[in-house]
Amino acid sequence: MSTVTVYSTKNCPYCRMAKAFLDKQGIQYTAIDVGADAAAAEKMIALSGQRGVPVITVDDEVIIGFDSQRLNELFGTHPSSEIYDVVIVGAGPAGLTAGVYCARKLLKTLIVSESIGGQALESWAIENYMGYRMITGEDLMKKFEEQVRTLDVRLELDRVTGIVPDENLFAVTTISGITVKAKSLILTPGKQPRKLGVQDEEKYLGRGLSICSTCDGPLYKGKKVAVVGGGNSALQTAVEMSGIASSVSLIVRSTIKADPVYVKKLEGIKNITVHLHAHITGLAGEPFLQKITIATEGQDEQHIDIDGVFIEVGWTPNTDNLKDLVTLNEKKEIVVDVDGRTSRPGIFAAGDVTSVKSKQIIIAAGDGAKAALEAYEYLMSQG
Repeated sequence: MSTVTVYSTKNCPYCRMAKAFLDKQGIQYTAIDVGADAAAAEKMIALSGQRGVPVITVDDEVIIGFDSQRLNELFGTHPSSEIYDVVIVGAGPAGLTAGVYCARKLLKTLIVSESIGGQALESWAIENYMGYRMITGEDLMKKFEEQVRTLDVRLELDRVTGIVPDENLFAVTTISGITVKAKSLILTPGKQPRKLGVQDEEKYLGRGLSICSTCDGPLYKGKKVAVVGGGNSALQTAVEMSGIASSVSLIVRSTIKADPVYVKKLEGIKNITVHLHAHITGLAGEPFLQKITIATEGQDEQHIDIDGVFIEVGWTPNTDNLKDLVTLNEKKEIVVDVDGRTSRPGIFAAGDVTSVKSKQIIIAAGDGAKAALEAYEYLMSQG
C-alpha cells in the first residue's frame, strides 16, 4: 500500500477535492494543514518547490496541485461502458444543478469535471445568493455537491478532451483515456483564470504567483502581497488578504469597477495601497518571486518588494475543444437560446461559458435547471 500525504490549507477547495477523491477510492492518507503549521509549510515548500496547495506525495512521487489525471492513473476507477441519457461536462453551479434536475427526471446521468464548484470556489464571501446572508464559495458549492451525491448521478473527476457525434449519440473522451457515450449533452465547463501576460509568468506560478487566494492565502501570513485587478474578486481578495498579510498592493489597470459594497469595504484599511492606471511589467526573484515592476500612467516604473501576487484579472471560456461542435461567439462563449439550446440538436449549455450576458452563480444555477429540462424534453421526443 502506498504512503500518501496531502499538504493543504483549511479553506482550499482543491485540497478538499483531492481528499474527497482519495476517500472515494478508499485510499488512506495523512493530511497536514500547512496554513496552521509553519514548519510543515516550510517542509512542503522544500519538498515540492511550491508555495501553493495542494501538494500530494505518493511514496517518493510529488504531485503538484489537484492533478486529476495523475490521481486517476494511480487510484481511479472508470465509468461503465453503458450509454448515458445525459453527460454533463463541468461541475460548477450550472452543472451540479443540471445534475439534480436530470436525476429528478430519472435520466441516467454522468457528470465529468476536473474540479467541483467552478469559479464559485474562488469567492471568499457570497452575499447575494438567496437563502444566505453570507456564505463562502466553498461552503455553497459543498452544499451543491452534497445534494448531487444523494441522488443517482455518477460524478467523475476527470477532464474532457474531446466530443464527437457518433451516429445518434455523442462520444466523450477524457484525458484519462476513457470514452463514454451519451444520447444528449449539457455543456457547463465554465471559465479559467486569465493570466497576466508577463515574461516569466509560468516560472513563478506556485512560486509566488497564485490564481487561488482562498487556497494559498494562509501561506502568506505576515508577508507582503499584491492583488492584480479592479473587479469584485480583486477587491474581495485584497480585503481578505489585508487581515493575513502585512501589506497589500492593489494594482488596477484602469479604474476600480467593483460593486459599491466592495469599494466601501476597501475604504479605511490602512495596509492596502491602491495603484490605479498601473500594470505589472516584470517579475524577479530566485527561486521564488521577490520583486515586481509596475508601470503607472504618467510615472516612472516602480519596483516593489513582494512575496506573493494574486491574479484576479478575469476569466476566459473553456471552449477550445468545442469550436467544431457548437457555435461560439466572438468571445468564444457558447451561443445559446433562452432555453439553453445550442446550434446542435441534443446539446445544451449553461453557466458562465455561454453567451448569456450576466455572470452570476444564481443565474448559472437557474440556467442549469433549464438546460436539464430541455434535455429531458429532447430525449422524450426521440422516442
